[in-house]
Amino acid sequence: MSKTQLEQLRAMTVIVADTGDIQAIEKAKPQDATTNPSLITAATQMPQYQPIMDGVLLEAKKKLGANAQDADVANLAFKHLAVEFGKRILKIVPGRVSTEVDARLSYDTAATVKQAREIIQQYDDAGIKRERVLIKIASTWEGIRAAEILEKEGIHCNLTLLFGLHQAIACAEAGVTLISPFVGRILDWYKKDTGKDYQGADDPGVQSVTKIYNYFKKFDYKTVVMGASFRNIGEIQELAGCDLLTISPALIAELDSKQEPLPRKLDASKAKTLPIEKITIDKPTFDKMHAADRMAHDKLKEGIEGFSAALETLEKLLAKRLVELGASEPKAVGAR
Repeated sequence: MSKTQLEQLRAMTVIVADTGDIQAIEKAKPQDATTNPSLITAATQMPQYQPIMDGVLLEAKKKLGANAQDADVANLAFKHLAVEFGKRILKIVPGRVSTEVDARLSYDTAATVKQAREIIQQYDDAGIKRERVLIKIASTWEGIRAAEILEKEGIHCNLTLLFGLHQAIACAEAGVTLISPFVGRILDWYKKDTGKDYQGADDPGVQSVTKIYNYFKKFDYKTVVMGASFRNIGEIQELAGCDLLTISPALIAELDSKQEPLPRKLDASKAKTLPIEKITIDKPTFDKMHAADRMAHDKLKEGIEGFSAALETLEKLLAKRLVELGASEPKAVGAR
């Protein structure tokens, strides 16, 4: 029996599940898993995950004491919820999970470093080794500088919301473990900007990741490339051979239903032979290239705003649920 495209892809690329849905991860059987604020917010609204949210809220209330303000309890729970999902995901996947720093800190290096250390401490306290966790940080100049500090402390990072070569090179030069260039969001921007549709190798998101992958392999960077944010399996097929690909459960299932041959498209040995010019990225160069790349500029800003909005929704959900839990708690006899 011939192999499915998913099986063929696994032979050349590490498959990562892009979801906060634990049941979907169990079904997909990926090596690694990654989440983001939007995915965690969506997962907490599924009835099967309400016990996780409730448990985190009650634990936060217990830590802060009976007289704690609801807002403080919800805030502490908010800081622990993504890690709670991460801990459960790590019971399923053999590899790593990515847990994201608050997107609202994307332009603050010191605050990003502080929160990343807090996240890792939570995993440390749960007995989970650092090798199994990637801290997700937006690929702003400030975020990349934070990742550089963290990597030197043995805290591995996944730089997300990455749309341009300038961001990718800055990450590689900072010694970042992994980058997540966004394929589908790049396609979205170009379709809206030009009114055209793009297929296969003509997809600008595919072209962006291919360019980054070839650059990294040409110059022997240790940073690995994980294509992310796919709109269709055609994009995934064009990036077969990439170091990692993070794929939604629906597209993983679609790949598993197809049995046509899947040729390798990205190849490190071929990248070595390509005539690529090396670029050194300092802050003025980064800022200049970012300003010149309308797509990267727009999508980074939009991505941070979108993730920040998802976090604000999550905070409201936690505060609302805390009130509901308080109302359902039986009052002790004689309590004042």
